[in-house]
Amino acid sequence: MSVPDVRVIEVGLRDGLQMVKAILPTASKLAFIAAAYAAGIREMQIGSFVPASRMPQFADTPQVVDYAHRYAGLHGAVMVPNIKGALAALEAGADQLNLPVSASAAHSQANVKTTPDLMISNVARVRELRDAQPEGRRPRIKVGLATAFGCTLQGEVPEAEVERLAIAAIAAGADSVSLSDTTGYADPAKVRRLFNRVRAAAGDQVDTAHFHDTRGLGLANVVAALDCGIRRFDASLAGLGGCPHAPGASGNIVTEDLVFMLQSMGLDTGISVDQLLAMRALLRDGLPEEPLQGSLWKAGVTKTYREHANG
Repeated sequence: MSVPDVRVIEVGLRDGLQMVKAILPTASKLAFIAAAYAAGIREMQIGSFVPASRMPQFADTPQVVDYAHRYAGLHGAVMVPNIKGALAALEAGADQLNLPVSASAAHSQANVKTTPDLMISNVARVRELRDAQPEGRRPRIKVGLATAFGCTLQGEVPEAEVERLAIAAIAAGADSVSLSDTTGYADPAKVRRLFNRVRAAAGDQVDTAHFHDTRGLGLANVVAALDCGIRRFDASLAGLGGCPHAPGASGNIVTEDLVFMLQSMGLDTGISVDQLLAMRALLRDGLPEEPLQGSLWKAGVTKTYREHANG
């Protein structure tokens, strides 16, 4: 498979599930991975190493990580909010460790009970642990700068603080950094301004955008990020997701809507829209009480649409 123009990262099995009350059965998660891979998805967030007492949804993450290893070329990322989680992820053999660092001090306290700078120090410690692993078992480290565009708890998040934390994260050992609109505060002008500023200061390791569609601006923000050279986007099938510590922040941008838009624009993602739409049945069956979002499944693809998937 050739390299796509844009990489769409499916986050439904991690970010998408963290606010869902019902437990998605392990068998449904494994079926989701198989279907996503068949559809052309090659990067996924597949779990979180957190205490099962706090988030029972992710008690099966080691099993899910092990299953993902069956698929050649599939890159499975997991959330690790602390050192204990990182050690568990390293033992499980995860391909990527995602560490959350909130640009908002208020959100950081609510989410991980510590300050942004102490989370940056965790990045450095995780890098040390990663580098001590044998060759071939050294996962990538990614920092997600949460609430980068504003915070429902704190309000304004200074752009200078986002810039400072991105530089610090890379210096501490992050291989890549995402700017995340955790609360749905971003707009296209703000997206262009912040990505251009942070990338000018921190470099192109700031390479991923994570948008929510809380106020209907998710896909518009994607286009703005494309203008800044971003070619990696998180999205969640059927728009599942949100943040339990960001009041009012609804779900992620919808994977199938995003892929349809990108490929309608002539940008190859390597992903089949038809197969994504068929995958929604897995969520309906596994989470029958959970509302599913999206526009494409209602309206269908246009008669002029041609998939650009590489197969």
